[in-house]
Amino acid sequence: MHHPHVESPDIAKNVDKLLAEHCTGLLSMKDAIAILRKRTGTERSDADLAGLITKKAAFLGVAIVADEH
Repeated sequence: MHHPHVESPDIAKNVDKLLAEHCTGLLSMKDAIAILRKRTGTERSDADLAGLITKKAAFLGVAIVADEH
């Protein structure tokens, strides 16, 4: 029987923690997503995580560097 992946119950809390740790410097979106995946094991899409990070960073006034594609 296949069991669905169980995510950390509070990705948003982990985003807040990540942003608080980097509030005095620049953080790239790519690095932020990688850190969240490592800490939480989330399988959310990059776009979903980027949207959440962007929204919270704007609210907190933390600079996020957009990665070149």
